[in-house]
Amino acid sequence: MCRHLAYLGPPATLRSVIIDPPHGLYRQAWAPRWQGPGAINADGFGVAWYPADDVDPVRYRQAMPIWTDESFAEVARVTRASAMLAAIRNATPRTSHGPAAAGPFKHDRWLFSHNGAVIGWPESTAALAATLPTIALLELEARVDSALLWALVLHRLRQGRALAEALSETAEALCAAGVTGRFNFLLTDGQVIAATTAGHTLWYRQEPGRVTVASEPGDDEAGWIEIPRDGSLLTATPEQVSVTRLPALKSIIAGVRTAHET
Repeated sequence: MCRHLAYLGPPATLRSVIIDPPHGLYRQAWAPRWQGPGAINADGFGVAWYPADDVDPVRYRQAMPIWTDESFAEVARVTRASAMLAAIRNATPRTSHGPAAAGPFKHDRWLFSHNGAVIGWPESTAALAATLPTIALLELEARVDSALLWALVLHRLRQGRALAEALSETAEALCAAGVTGRFNFLLTDGQVIAATTAGHTLWYRQEPGRVTVASEPGDDEAGWIEIPRDGSLLTATPEQVSVTRLPALKSIIAGVRTAHET
């Protein structure tokens, strides 16, 4: 469910990163090549980018399929950024619709996206939601599993955790609470990308001075590297990429497989 992408590097147009690649995020809205559950991502989309000399990103979201928004195509042609995060949505059942339900989610300099779904939403997350401060729940942008997951991550970022640490601690909290699902997270502050794999594909390509992290390759050119999808944590800058394993995420996926083995 869903697809997403993050880019860090020399200023590039949104179109060149999102729309122009032959199998890029734009095309993945109706023809993903590596997606498991859900073949169409038509329940909304969002793109956020960091303007030059500004640490706070600008965000554009719609509830419509990305291919139907002619205005975005025009904006993407002339908008350049050295950091961006984009997402297309396939809605989890029993979640809200509308622009606010689409990623990326945003607070200050941070951007977040979730590729996946919470099994048993919303009842399965009640105990975990109760661990958050009341203000965090009041700030939820929409009644959607991804927004609650973002609240869990954001709570840890506000406590001073680094991006990768915030994601790994959230994974551990989900595991401890017995929440299962598919949890591919994507997080950036415009300088670093952190991401997890838990049930869905994730790839990266690092080139001189730039890095792209995406649910699936945007083209068939060389250089794309797949991250193990059964519980991994990626941290990336244009200069360096590191991948470590997250046992907590593997346990969460095992729970999904058990629940759906028939």
